[in-house]
This record gives sequence, structure tokens and C-alpha cells, in this order.
Amino acid sequence: MTELFLTNSESGVKAVFTPVDATHIKFYVCGPTVYNLAHIGNARPVVVFDTLFRVLRSLYPKVTYARNITDIDDKIITAAKERGTDISTVTQEFTGKFREDMRALNALPPTLEPHATENVGAMLDLAQRLIDRGHAYEAEGHVLFDVTSMPDYGALSGRNLDDMLAGARVEVASYKRHPGDFVLWKPSSDDEPGWESPYGRGRPGWHLECSAMIHDHLGDNIDIHGGGRDLIFPHHENERAQSCCGYDDDFVGIWMHNAYVDMNGEKMSKSLGNVKTVRELLDHYAGETLRFALLSAHYRSPLNFSEQLLNSAQSTLDSFYLALRNAGDVAAQAAPVETSPVFRALLDDLNSPAAIAELHQLAKALNKSSGDARVAAKSALLAGGAALGILSNDPVAWFELRGTEALSADIIETLLAERTSAKAAKDFARADAIRDELNNSGVVIEDSASGSTWRRA
Repeated sequence: MTELFLTNSESGVKAVFTPVDATHIKFYVCGPTVYNLAHIGNARPVVVFDTLFRVLRSLYPKVTYARNITDIDDKIITAAKERGTDISTVTQEFTGKFREDMRALNALPPTLEPHATENVGAMLDLAQRLIDRGHAYEAEGHVLFDVTSMPDYGALSGRNLDDMLAGARVEVASYKRHPGDFVLWKPSSDDEPGWESPYGRGRPGWHLECSAMIHDHLGDNIDIHGGGRDLIFPHHENERAQSCCGYDDDFVGIWMHNAYVDMNGEKMSKSLGNVKTVRELLDHYAGETLRFALLSAHYRSPLNFSEQLLNSAQSTLDSFYLALRNAGDVAAQAAPVETSPVFRALLDDLNSPAAIAELHQLAKALNKSSGDARVAAKSALLAGGAALGILSNDPVAWFELRGTEALSADIIETLLAERTSAKAAKDFARADAIRDELNNSGVVIEDSASGSTWRRA
């Protein structure tokens, strides 16, 4: 059996993935809170875990991938009030737009997409179970989880309770026994959405929904739980507490978290005005370009999103599609994705940079091949692209979509700068690959003692 290595956020250890049941893999990823358009940071976990979904489907006979829709939340309530409408109007609009945007990034739809508002009964059941087991209590219309009732609360984030409270914004309320106790259920006012419950009319706390929906839709245990690194505390820490204390299970085999996306070297935030939505980026770049850019760094490493990154991603994809277009007279044969060196790179903790390096080599091989070897080379490049969820477009249509048959001057300059950096780092293989890419694009490089210049052939 081919071995897949993954890094568990809880232990920090990379190890062979051992499923609960190899005949049916189950994994869950926290989805969007649908009150606004998805930004590029929201897209990173979608692309990362879509890539994992593709890998798992190639290795196992059945994979269930669940990604929730949070359609009840204070931010949604505020957005609906500001627009003078109800929450369902807001959530339906932005759920639809989220799906459209992620489809543009060539992300496969999840197997399951549970909505919070459709699972309130399961959440109330879990809240009551936690009360019955002494892990939660009712106070002033609220139900709260007692963090002191779980001896290893904080194990996922690797910090003790006092440290976590010091570094987090914690609501101080008179009805809490401990400042770190978190809300499972809270009362709703007359002008807020609410459901009847044993504790009065109210709505669930954010953390409760995922624990309840995982148990209700996937069962006692899941193999993998994923999301952005910002969710480790408090969201996933609290999920773990609820599920382990409410259901007597180990809950999750492996926790996986992608790192942050920065924008031009700065933290992406509304206050800095540098938040870029997927939708506005799609006005200037193909969805496949955004996907490729998001995969350019390892998922556990921060990603600095910039125009330079996007242009580099675009030029690299152009070079791959040029190789495929130049081999347009060759009929590719179906090649199992699992045999690709790109796929083998992904088996090492989704090492997408290594996978992309393998794609460069496959494109180079296609450019230099002839005869029967050309068929094999084209088939291998397409199989490698499929492993990453790219190169699915018709090469001719790709350039027609771009509206150009040649690389732009900006992209050529970006590649030349990358080649100069590669030579300085003595990465001559990469420098030669860039030269080949440019030559195949009809660009001639002329080196001299004063540097490199270019001209179109």
C-alpha cells in the first residue's frame, strides 16, 4: 500500500497516515461563515484540502469529505440588519457566490455540505449531553462549557488554560464560572433569529455546530479535521473539548492546519484595506492561476500573496500550456495519477512546491521529446497536473482566454529576475528550465557580462 505522510497539528509530528477504516475515509474541514464574499485567505484551506481530497480518492475506495456552511452567526445577523433583510437572504446569496468562486478555482464540491441552521437539533442534543455529564451548565439562559472539567483542555493548541486566556479575547460575564468557559447556547432577543430550547429561545454558539454535525453526519470518529491555523484556538480546541466530553470518543485522528496568507508582506486585514476577495482577483487572473499561486508554498508555511506571485504563477502555467499546445498533434494516453512523480511528492505531507518542481521537469521532458517518448511525456504532464487540480483546460483555449499568444513583457522580466536569482543560488537546473520556458515561448535570452537581455524570436 502506498504510504501517505501527514503532519498532525496536535503532536507536530509527521507520520504515516493510518485510517480508522481503510474502506471509508472521513474528513471534515471548517467552511465559510456566509455573510460576505470569500477573500483569498478563505480560499487557501479550500484549495489545500481539495488537493488532499484528490490524493485520498486516488488511494482509498471511498472518501467522504464534509465542509460545513455556517449560516447562523452574529456577523450574519449584523449584515442582515444593515441590509434591512432576513438572514436567509444574506446566507443564500453568499453561499451561492462562495460555491461559484471555489468552482472557479477548480475545487471539487465536498461530499457533504451540512448547514448549521439545519442541524440545531443535534446541537441541542450535544449541549444537554454535556450538562448531564457535568461538563456544561446553564446560567441566565446560556449554556456554557466548563473548561476546568476537562483535564487536558488545551492539548491541541499546546498551551495551558492561563496562557490561552492571556492571549485571547475572552468575554467576561457574570454568569460564567470561569472566564474561559465558552458558550454552547445563548438567548436571542425578539429581533434576532432563534429556536426554542429547554433553556429558552436562543441560538447556538459558534463552536457547537461543528462537533454536532461531525457526529451526526460522519459518526463517532473521523480521520482528519482541517482548517486554517487561526482556528486552532479557540475554535478547534473547543470542538475537541465538546466532542471528547460529549461522545466518549477520540474524535479526530489527525488535525491539519494551513498557515496564514499575507498580502504584499503585511497581515491581511480590513483595517489595512488590503483584503482581496477571490471574486475581484478573478477579474484579472484565471482561477487556475489563483489555485497555482495558493499551492506555490507548502500549506504549513505562510504565503505572501502579491502581484509578483500571481504573475509568476501565470507565466509558469503559460509555459506548461505552451508545452502541451506544441504537442497538440500528440494523442495523450490515460495515465494513472498515482504513478506520477507529482503525486508521489504530494504523498509527503502535501508537498506542493516539490510537486510543482516535478511538473517543471515533466514539461521540460515534453519539450525535448520526440516519437513515442512524446506521447509518454505528454501523458505524464497531464497526469501530474491532475494531481494538483490544474492543466485541465484546452491549451489553445487557455491562450485565447488570456487574449494573447505570447508572454507579456512583465512576465518575461519576472522570469528573468527569477533566473538571475536561481543562478546566484547556484540552482542551475532551475535557471536552465526558465531559459527553456522562455525559448519555447518564442523569447530569446542573451547573456553578457552586464546581465541578461531578451528579445522575441
